[in-house]
Amino acid sequence: MTIHELHPGSGTTIDVFDRDTPPALSVDPGDTVVVGSLDASGHLERQRTPGERRPTMFTDRRGHCLTGPVEVRGAAPGDVLAVRIGSVTPGEWGWTIAGAKDNALNRALGLTGEPSWLLWEIDADAGTATSDRGHTVRTAPFLGVIGLPPAEPGPHSTIPPRAAGGGNIDCRELTAGATLFLPVTVPGALLHLGDGHAAQGDGEVCGTAIECPMTTEVTLDVVTAPPVPGPHAVTPGGRVTFGFDADLNAATVEALAAMLTWMQHLYDLDRGTATALASTVVDLRVTQVANETWGVHAVLPHDAIT
Repeated sequence: MTIHELHPGSGTTIDVFDRDTPPALSVDPGDTVVVGSLDASGHLERQRTPGERRPTMFTDRRGHCLTGPVEVRGAAPGDVLAVRIGSVTPGEWGWTIAGAKDNALNRALGLTGEPSWLLWEIDADAGTATSDRGHTVRTAPFLGVIGLPPAEPGPHSTIPPRAAGGGNIDCRELTAGATLFLPVTVPGALLHLGDGHAAQGDGEVCGTAIECPMTTEVTLDVVTAPPVPGPHAVTPGGRVTFGFDADLNAATVEALAAMLTWMQHLYDLDRGTATALASTVVDLRVTQVANETWGVHAVLPHDAIT
């Protein structure tokens, strides 16, 4: 196993998914990469006051500021990329903004005036973040975006998560110790990482979490026989499956159906029995509400069935 380092810079960051972006790094299956990422906006300098404009990596940013892509030699469509998350360490500062977009959710919540900002001081060792208003919360850092480009050529937005390749999943379960499995969409996989979150609730209700720089250690491998199709994960809290759709009902069905398939595989069950058992132990959670498609994840705790 080889350990690589990848730091954010002008040749190692990108704000779209594009299968034709040259790899910033090429690794072998089983290698570990320590990846630095800027916050989602790509700030090169920290804000000193909430909402202050500071220099960013991209003048006309199209999406999240991501580090990569990382090519995994030998990975091919039909395989699954296993992203094992060894550690996730947030930077010293972060921000949150609410009411920044004119969308149906913000209008329903009455957020039609000036956006509201929080500026955070993050203490990674203590596991806390304190806002400029004096609120202190516990951190549970993870990357909002872990994804591969679509198979179709051309630039694609980083904002909506996709069943093929993942991306802006925004799932708070993907902390250190988790392994995320992504269907490989293009030769070499071309993994992109970024959108660090020091803390986030399920739903990411205002569209941002504690957005921050991050240092993440991942080990990359290739799997050929996953237990379920589509993105899924084994996390410290349990097994997780995902659903993404503009229709919340469809996203829910997608996440639940994948979990039922996994339970059938694990416990040798028929579909009906798996559904009945899932109703007693599986949690359905709204992952995020603001990324153009709804996200839902199903969670089966490790100790739920004995």
